[in-house]
Amino acid sequence: MSEVPPTRMNQQVFKGKKKAAESGHKLLKKKADALKVKFRDYAKMIAETKGNMASDATTAFFSLTQAEYAAGNFKQKVAEGTLTARVRVGAGIDNVAGVKLPVFTLYETGGVADNQSLGLIGGGKKVVAVREKFTVFLAQLIKLASLQTSFVTLDEAMKVTNRRVNALENVTIPKIQLVLDYIDRELDELEREDFTRLKLVQGKKEEQEAATRAAVAAAAAEEDSTTEAKEVEVNQDEDMTANFDAQDDEDVVF
Repeated sequence: MSEVPPTRMNQQVFKGKKKAAESGHKLLKKKADALKVKFRDYAKMIAETKGNMASDATTAFFSLTQAEYAAGNFKQKVAEGTLTARVRVGAGIDNVAGVKLPVFTLYETGGVADNQSLGLIGGGKKVVAVREKFTVFLAQLIKLASLQTSFVTLDEAMKVTNRRVNALENVTIPKIQLVLDYIDRELDELEREDFTRLKLVQGKKEEQEAATRAAVAAAAAEEDSTTEAKEVEVNQDEDMTANFDAQDDEDVVF
């Protein structure tokens, strides 16, 4: 804090920093709340998808067992086929509060299904049922993969956001507040020093004015006393002349 000069300009700068930090904290808090809500939704969907996958997997593999029983072991024939993909997985992005979450989607390529001759001798319906069951199971599997990947990405984003929120709340904003308190204390101390200095200057001026007034009063009093003394002398001279009578002294010849 001692590195920051306690000036009005720095006070305004740090007030702006505090306001920006509080605004950022508020936005990150809202983002963290939105991510938390989405995180819970993803956790619920993952639990539901896993529950559905258990039954879909059981149904699909039981249907495969029935097809093998009806049409024989056709795994070798399937492996020897061209294996042209009828479905593919596409990747997209879902934006949740500024966080980009990967989303996997299943789409059909429009290709013709291979091994159409499977089950001609017997068990054709079972083979078709197996294909349908595993298509549903594959869709659930891709959905679960998308949810799991988004869940992990969302968890990392939540950790980063919470760390930022905690850093702003417990480190950045208190540090800025400490600097502002330091600047306020120093500015108050400077104001008190200026006030004390002004009081001293004013006291000195008042003393000088009082001394000047006293000197003027003393000079005026001295002038008044001098004037009175002169008036007394003049009056005495006038009295002596007025009391003199020429007839009282016969020897005096005019």
